Amino acid sequence: MISRPPRPREKGIPEATVARLPVYLRALQVLQDRGTATVSSEALAGAAGVNSAKLRKDLSHLGSYGTRGVGYEVEYLIYQISRELGLTQDWSVAIVGIGNLGRALANYGGFGTRGFRIAALLDADPEVVGRTVASLEVRHIDSLEEVVHSKGVSIGVIATPAGSAQGVASRFVEAGVTSILNFAPVVLNVPDGVDVRKVDLSIELQILAFHAQRRADGDGREAERVGLEMT
Repeated sequence: MISRPPRPREKGIPEATVARLPVYLRALQVLQDRGTATVSSEALAGAAGVNSAKLRKDLSHLGSYGTRGVGYEVEYLIYQISRELGLTQDWSVAIVGIGNLGRALANYGGFGTRGFRIAALLDADPEVVGRTVASLEVRHIDSLEEVVHSKGVSIGVIATPAGSAQGVASRFVEAGVTSILNFAPVVLNVPDGVDVRKVDLSIELQILAFHAQRRADGDGREAERVGLEMT
């Protein structure tokens, strides 16, 4: 780990910047795997899908400004972003709902390399409880509170049907978990001070459908215009 002291940085990083930091980190890790030592703001912005001015502004919140004519040191920038995102420590995660999605999340190998440790799997289905998934025995949901405390769970992941999600979220909160990732298609009610991130694949697909339809409509109008010009 690089021991270089961090530069002074601004307090209060905008939420939009925080949302882009994981994208920058992923691009940087790809560069590091290729043996790249430095990267220009233009190249990194292109890999992350943003413009270079926005990237430079985002990274300035970390106290990182790059070097003129050289760019950013890949390894050090990975450290800066990882530190800001809290990935330089180990985060214990519990997944509730071990259906197809829950099993896929449990078996995903990328969590461990990014500071997240899947510590517990829980479900209410007697056919699932007791099975081994990703080298972990699935515990019954009744043991949620005990698991949170014994495993030091910091983040709860909800991959249950919609009807069960609120109850699971409330139990996580009561057990002291203040960070929840929700895959269930429902809005959760939680107290102030509890962070919930919602992942709704159907909404993302609907947004893609909207843009696909706009492109199709635009192509249709363009074809109609060309046809009229030719008549």
